[in-house]
Amino acid sequence: MAVLNKIRQRSLFLIIIIALALFSFVLADLFKNGNAFSAKAQNTVGIINGKEISRVDFLQKVEVAQKQAGPSATNTQVMNRVWEQEVRQAIMETQFEELHLTVEKDQMRDLLKNALATSPEFLNEAGLFDENKLNEYIINLKETSAATYQEWVNYEKSLASNALQQNYFNLVKAGLTGTLEEGKFEHGLEGNKVDIKFVQIPFSSIPDSTVAVSKSEIQSYIEKHKDMYQADASTDIQYVEFKEVATAEDEEAIKSNLTALLKDQEVYNESSKSNETVNGFSNTENNEGFVNSNSDIKFDSRFLFKSALPTGIADSIFKLNVGGVYGPYKDNGYYKVSKVVAEKQIPDSAKVRHILIPFIGSRSADAEVKRTEVQAKETADSLLAVLKTDKSKFSAFVTEFSSDQGSIENEGRYDWHPYNTMVPEFNNFEFEGKVGDLGVVKTVFGFHIIEIEGQKDKQKAIQVGTIARKIEPSQATSDKVFRDASNFEISCEKKDFSELAKEGKYIVRPVNSMKVLDENIPGIGNQRQIVRWSFNEETKVGKIKRFNIPSGYVIVQLVAKRDEGLMSVEEATVTAMPVIRKEKKAAIIRGKISATTLEDLAAAENTSVRTAMAINMKNPTISGAGKEPFIVGAAFGLKEGQTSKLIDGTNGIYMIEVTKITPAVKLDSYQAAANQVEQQKMNVVNTRLYNALKEAAEIEDNRAKNQIE
Repeated sequence: MAVLNKIRQRSLFLIIIIALALFSFVLADLFKNGNAFSAKAQNTVGIINGKEISRVDFLQKVEVAQKQAGPSATNTQVMNRVWEQEVRQAIMETQFEELHLTVEKDQMRDLLKNALATSPEFLNEAGLFDENKLNEYIINLKETSAATYQEWVNYEKSLASNALQQNYFNLVKAGLTGTLEEGKFEHGLEGNKVDIKFVQIPFSSIPDSTVAVSKSEIQSYIEKHKDMYQADASTDIQYVEFKEVATAEDEEAIKSNLTALLKDQEVYNESSKSNETVNGFSNTENNEGFVNSNSDIKFDSRFLFKSALPTGIADSIFKLNVGGVYGPYKDNGYYKVSKVVAEKQIPDSAKVRHILIPFIGSRSADAEVKRTEVQAKETADSLLAVLKTDKSKFSAFVTEFSSDQGSIENEGRYDWHPYNTMVPEFNNFEFEGKVGDLGVVKTVFGFHIIEIEGQKDKQKAIQVGTIARKIEPSQATSDKVFRDASNFEISCEKKDFSELAKEGKYIVRPVNSMKVLDENIPGIGNQRQIVRWSFNEETKVGKIKRFNIPSGYVIVQLVAKRDEGLMSVEEATVTAMPVIRKEKKAAIIRGKISATTLEDLAAAENTSVRTAMAINMKNPTISGAGKEPFIVGAAFGLKEGQTSKLIDGTNGIYMIEVTKITPAVKLDSYQAAANQVEQQKMNVVNTRLYNALKEAAEIEDNRAKNQIE
């Protein structure tokens, strides 16, 4: 009992001891698994209003978007686009959740019905949307292809999201009205007018060079306007480019090599143990083989009209006889020699109609196409057989079988179009055949059943074989450029970057205020690797590095590195200095003026009293002085005949006198103006509302931190 009493007496002490023990156990476990926090951060691209964007999902969406965008869009451009989409979706979802906005099953069906109303696979025999066909399609997707079904789910989500956004914007618009008072006010902004006399002492009358602005004044201005001068993290670099460009000697060597290819050559034949003559380009009969063996650009079998030849040498080549050779000549980054291989008379335009039968793997095939190439050919041949006996069925076959959406509405027809408009196989059939010809042609799009309906204006066309050699530096030139770049990089360790460039007569190119997710560097294009390097924690100011670029090499020096926060004085100078200078000029002008009338002020400043008629607040512009909203506003605050004191404007210091006030014409009803106000409000909802929501949102962007590329 004594022991129990002692325990009870010390119960608080024991509870504290046990709590500390448990706490230390938890802390130890956290330290042991400390990488859990960093792992979570690494797996989260960003957080918008508390909603996390996972790295895996984000990169999957970027991959899909990259495929859709094609090679013309860089990975960074696509990533930024997807990021903005994710931000918008998260911000809008926050609003939907707060308002309990959802898309229910019935609305989803209506959305699908509207979106797919013209899709043939979902129409019944009467041409109306059939929900049963849609249900069968979805069930089939789910059973046959998990990937395709997921694409369908994403499509439904996209439809739902767009509908929710539209519902949300419509709700906001429903709350916007233009009252009669607002209509009256709007009418007054344009209808109320004043005439004024004024004297302007422009700020430009004082030279900028006479008004000094110190760094401390700029710093003080930044501190007073912090919201205006917030800046993202940024870096400055400078670089010297070493281009791998063909020298004059390199170009001469390329031309000499091409010239040698024209002549026959004696070569030793190992098999016969004797010399034999190999025909040069001038004498060879296998022109296509010769070109393909010796040219950087493969043989083009198309016939060309004179207008399709390079402008500078078109006359020279077109007047050659078959077998004639022209060159070497320079064209579009290549040295070339061209030989007229053949000539013929070809129509300059044709008119055709066709039926396109795609097959699995052809360029026009979509997910619905199940025909193999053999099956597609059989279908095309069977349709051709019918058409040869009855061409009147062509239009019906186009509607039933053709996958070329661009020509179906025109009964499969492509009206008059020039030679070489279509893919080669299609082009050859329509221009080398005769009017009335009907046949099947295979292209990358599938099998075409083509009928030639018309041809115009036959004229001379030539087939040209061209050996082209890209104008590029020789190995010796490339080696020299590499040595020069390497030597410059090494020498920078001992000498100043700019001085060394000046000694070598290299141009130093500065690039300022690069952001962490930038990719384009003026002068050398997309160089994400350089931007990443400049922001790397291990890269210190003054560090120098050589980078390989498509045109050669660049030696880059990191000049400055700034964390996010307030701009530096140097960065803010561009916008802050003109404002500060204008304030100082205003003070100088005011300090020397004692006049109280327009005439006295004009005389003192050696200027004149000017007039401006019918000024309104809708467009606050003063004739001869420019846009001056503050001055116009002040004029409407004066009585007729009243003169103002000195007023600071946008372009100078003013004194004004109101000479006439013309009130707006009174209307029996201001409803029309109120309706206009309401429409103006609605027109800006979609953009301004989202921008306001985005500005108010909590957005944490970890793309750069997590090296999402």
